[in-house]
Amino acid sequence: MKIAPSIICADFTRLGEEVRSLEAAGADLLHFDIMDGMFVPNITFGPGLVEALRDETDLPFVVHLMIQEPDRYIEKFAISGATYITIHAEATQHLHRTLQMIRTFDVCPGVALNPTTPLTFVDYVLEFVDLVSIMGVNPGFAGQAFIPSVMRKISALREMIDNRGLNGIEIEVDGGMRPDLVPDVVAAGADIVVGGQSIFVPGMDYAESIGRLRIQQRQAVG
Repeated sequence: MKIAPSIICADFTRLGEEVRSLEAAGADLLHFDIMDGMFVPNITFGPGLVEALRDETDLPFVVHLMIQEPDRYIEKFAISGATYITIHAEATQHLHRTLQMIRTFDVCPGVALNPTTPLTFVDYVLEFVDLVSIMGVNPGFAGQAFIPSVMRKISALREMIDNRGLNGIEIEVDGGMRPDLVPDVVAAGADIVVGGQSIFVPGMDYAESIGRLRIQQRQAVG
């Protein structure tokens, strides 16, 4: 399992230091939630912030576009330093075309699904993605509780990927990730866990909070 701290929960007054600290603490990737106030009821930041932090770390950047008409911004986020660009299946009319566009910029394409969006939305594009992000909460705000029924979707997606022999596709789980949920998420088939409030814990350093998730992972795999 890889751990991807969500930058939206970091201290914005010292983001460069935060990124370096997260890398030193053992993070595997960094997760950027891009919100436009239309697809989700919140606004975060744009490609300028991603670009500003690119030189602070060698960690891969997962740029999660929670925006309408994502095609308009793919080039800008690719240039800014994204390793992965994840778009919502619900946010574009031509999902296959948009995923192909991401690939043309030598960026790994990913697709995200809201909690109630069925796996049929990705059934015909799995061969064209490197990452599928399963939302554990309704997107838009940090700190929400994980929706238990999503666990079945993770398991079903893992089975779908394995049955097709698509071993290069990673499953990311984003939202509501408490340390005690990690064993079930790993057992269901997740490869990447996005951590918000489970990592950015007041009074706890990042090595300790990330370490808690690692302990839970080891318990999950025996």
